[in-house]
Amino acid sequence: MSRTIARMPIDQTADIVAARQNARRVAELLGFDRQAQTRVATAVSEIVRNAYYHGGGGEVEFLVDAPQRPEHFWVHVSDRGPGFTDLQATLSGRHESGAARGTGLVHARRLVDRFEVDSKPGATRVHLGQRIPRAAAAKLTAQALDAIAVQLPGSRTDPLVVLHEQDREIIQSLAELQERQAEAIRLNRELEDTNRGVVALYSELEEKADQLRSVSDMKSRFVSNMSHEFRTPLNSILALSRLLIDGIDGPLNTEQMRQVDYIRKAAQGLLEMVNDLLDLAKVEAGKVDVRPGVFEVGELFASLRGSLKPLQVNPAVELRFEQPPGLPTLYTDEQKVAQILRNLISNALKFTERGHVRVSAHDDAAHGRIVFVVDDSGIGIAPEATRSIFEEFTQIDGALQRGGTGLGLPLSRRLALLMGGDVTVKSVLGVGSTFELFLPVRFGSAEAPAAALADGAHQLLVVDDEEAFRYVIRHIAQDAGFQVLEAHDGEAGLQMALQHRPKLLVLDLQMPRMNGFAMLDALMRSEARDTPVIVCTSVALTLDQKRALAAAHAIVPKHDVSRDGLTALLQSVMASKESA
Repeated sequence: MSRTIARMPIDQTADIVAARQNARRVAELLGFDRQAQTRVATAVSEIVRNAYYHGGGGEVEFLVDAPQRPEHFWVHVSDRGPGFTDLQATLSGRHESGAARGTGLVHARRLVDRFEVDSKPGATRVHLGQRIPRAAAAKLTAQALDAIAVQLPGSRTDPLVVLHEQDREIIQSLAELQERQAEAIRLNRELEDTNRGVVALYSELEEKADQLRSVSDMKSRFVSNMSHEFRTPLNSILALSRLLIDGIDGPLNTEQMRQVDYIRKAAQGLLEMVNDLLDLAKVEAGKVDVRPGVFEVGELFASLRGSLKPLQVNPAVELRFEQPPGLPTLYTDEQKVAQILRNLISNALKFTERGHVRVSAHDDAAHGRIVFVVDDSGIGIAPEATRSIFEEFTQIDGALQRGGTGLGLPLSRRLALLMGGDVTVKSVLGVGSTFELFLPVRFGSAEAPAAALADGAHQLLVVDDEEAFRYVIRHIAQDAGFQVLEAHDGEAGLQMALQHRPKLLVLDLQMPRMNGFAMLDALMRSEARDTPVIVCTSVALTLDQKRALAAAHAIVPKHDVSRDGLTALLQSVMASKESA
């Protein structure tokens, strides 16, 4: 339903001027700014001139749609001409030969938001529509619309007045164009200066990166070389101490036996640390290869059962291996899987005084992976400690702490990541701990396996096409207690957000197929619109871009992402979500 404000005929040239004046005045009273008023008035003038000279005259009608809540200002111009034989050709600029008929349509079409033409012989009707500013539309009552018609100028407007007014508009437009040109020149100069600074910064960063790579290589070579050098004397110490304990050259007394045993244990501990350091150095240097092969879980458990017997020194602790039937055959690196499980089981035995250490496995067919579980009834781990146990040289203080290097768990997680999986922990202090190893059933078949945490764990979705950044977020978020899902573009991220309904979403902006702006907009119009979103980007955002991201909970530059800062932000978002 539309509400007509005014009508006027098109019978003489003066009506062209009057139509322009009326269109400008109505636009002004409807709350349009000066530039919008000029565009509307110019478009109407072009169409009315077309109707008078080529259509034999007609009528102009000014109206708004939906009087209860006006959205568009419409001007309908009708004429009595022969119509257009090829309307599409006219609108595209291919005019009829020998005439200027239809040129007004092409020009006017570019000046308004909505443009429609109905043409047939004897009746052509052109509809021009311009969206009314939202703030102004809210004030347009029925009484206000009635008052507009009273304030319109008469049909006999002095053409000189109109001409002077058009001159003023042209002068103001030229002045604005000059200002914009000057501003563009200034911005271009600033951009050139910024580009030079960015180039210099990239050069400096590249130089620093080369230095860091060199330092890292030197560190890896040093650790590797020193580890090999340490192994020889340590193995000699262990062999000689074994000879002394066995009494090859004569028996030792009780005190000598105790002293040699201390020497042997110290050397054994040092050798284990050297081995772990060497393995970590290899992983960091990218020199550890995954050698996948086919094996059964039962064979792996049988091997572990035999190799771990010497560690069962406490009869109060039962070591159990549980293998349910129907587990799939694995295709991955059996040696590295065994190494990870040995680390987890030996830690469980070390920190359990009585009860059990249970090793089991189950098939997670939905995600194409298998889950190994090592749970114990030991001393447990405090919540704040679970975030740091996967860091090098970190150990838990406690009555059962019996040395160690603090390298076993970090090495286990890195080996798991190398095979496309992960290691996670859930624990209750004084009750026990459960470590879970997630691995693809077939090495290389799982792009980003999501680690299953404790029941009720919060899911976090990371949407970023940069694998290294997803890796960083995954580790920080997992240490903060989140189950992490990953997507490499906006389309996959939107699908996963709708399917899994994560508690939190970390979103990049520059991605293929669907960028972060489009995904955020689609998410806010979906059933998952209440999902808190943290935008992590390397893009310097403009004011308009920041406004487009108003639905995001926070915007964090990628270079500012740190473990402590992101952890605090994640906890803050979850706290505000739960209290809402």
